[in-house]
Amino acid sequence: MSESRLTELLDREAIRDNIYRYCRGIDRADEAALRASYWEDAHDCHGAYDGPAEGFIRLALEIFKSGPRNVHQVANILIEFAGPDVAAVESYFTALQRGPDAKGVVRQFLLAGRYCDRFEKRTGEWRVARRTVVYDWVEEQGPPETDEATRFGPRQPIGAPSPNDPIYALLAELSRG
Repeated sequence: MSESRLTELLDREAIRDNIYRYCRGIDRADEAALRASYWEDAHDCHGAYDGPAEGFIRLALEIFKSGPRNVHQVANILIEFAGPDVAAVESYFTALQRGPDAKGVVRQFLLAGRYCDRFEKRTGEWRVARRTVVYDWVEEQGPPETDEATRFGPRQPIGAPSPNDPIYALLAELSRG
């Protein structure tokens, strides 16, 4: 395999890891993971929000305080390179989101769409430089009437925000060797 082909494969995997890191960040209320997916000067057009990624991150951090329940899944990640350090990346997503709206009413949505991203490789690392979220499906659903302990029953543990989710205990265990 040529060195250029091997570099391209490694770059593709790094871009996918970034997208998965973003999903962990937004689902687990993990500020570090969320920040690590964007360049500091990135721009994000995310529904009603359109501005610097830093502003989107601050908005997400405020939403995290309300204890929302989010699940994002990504698929069909198509990466098209426009040189060694720039790529257009289209990633399909499905998201279930539940949390209080501005008036405190709990609402739940099923969303599907695509992240249309400009990725840039800087100092050997790929991150989002510009993101446009394209919505292809939005469906409001009725939130559950019972609490999570009742609904989940013996299906434990229940996913939790950082650092209380079981993935963080596993990561800490592995980092200790």
